[in-house]
Amino acid sequence: MDIVCLGELLIDMFPAELGCSLVEVSAFKPKPGGAPANVAVAAARLGAQSAFIGKVGDDAFGHHLADVLWQEDVEIGGMRYDPEARTGMAFIAMPDENSYEMLFYRNPGADMRLRADELDREILGQARAFHFGSISLIQEPSRGATLEAAQIAREAGALISFDVNYRPDLWSREDARERILATIPHVDLLKVNEAELTLLTGSADPGTCSQALLALGPALCVVTLGPEGSFFRTAGGGGFVPPFLVKTVDATGCGDAFVAGLIWQLIRQGSWREQIGVARMFEVLRYANAVGALTSLTLGVIPALPTAAQVEEFLGKADG
Repeated sequence: MDIVCLGELLIDMFPAELGCSLVEVSAFKPKPGGAPANVAVAAARLGAQSAFIGKVGDDAFGHHLADVLWQEDVEIGGMRYDPEARTGMAFIAMPDENSYEMLFYRNPGADMRLRADELDREILGQARAFHFGSISLIQEPSRGATLEAAQIAREAGALISFDVNYRPDLWSREDARERILATIPHVDLLKVNEAELTLLTGSADPGTCSQALLALGPALCVVTLGPEGSFFRTAGGGGFVPPFLVKTVDATGCGDAFVAGLIWQLIRQGSWREQIGVARMFEVLRYANAVGALTSLTLGVIPALPTAAQVEEFLGKADG
């Protein structure tokens, strides 16, 4: 298995119109969501074998989400159904095409109730890359399950990828910073955005802050800069990779698409450690930037995720 993702699989309630705050939106439409699940689907679209591990409610939404992943060729044998908790929901508003507001509904959601004894250890042991975010670290039992899954995958030789994906309405800045910083030494690939740099280091400067985070243990730190491109740092150096100029319709999920492109480029040609040289990383992030840019052209996340052929065509036109 190329990429195994663990974490939240939710119903995203997308707004009927752009340019409104949450309280101004006239109506919401349910769509599949959840960052780790988005990464799993995006990776499958790009040609990777991907799997999702997580928990949903034993309800109509939960079974619908499982069907969506299955139809996208994502392995769902690691999914679990909770008869006592509902599938989580997140209401989304987009004041403009490059920003969004999000309000989670869970008390708790089924995704936070995944236990370590429910993990699919066989598929974790087969993973070439294991990816997760910080939301599953918020509380037990999902926190313990996430960290144990990462340890199983690491012992099997997988690349361990961590997207901070901080959601301030779900936990305090102090708790988030403490638990995220405690997790970083156990991962190989750390992905953050500018706001998360500030949370973790007190500054938003990609150059100095990525160096500080790299010193905690990861082999690679990547900073996404939205419409401004991305930045990377490895032990050998770092650099800024410019964006592709596109007419953004909806930036939701672009970071997840970017992560899928990044991980797939790192593992598809052999050992990921051989792919993190400075020269190669410019190529890797250019590809990931393209995946994110293409995702921004369509409303929603999963419907917008590009295929490998679409990415190659896009890059070919950009080169021409």
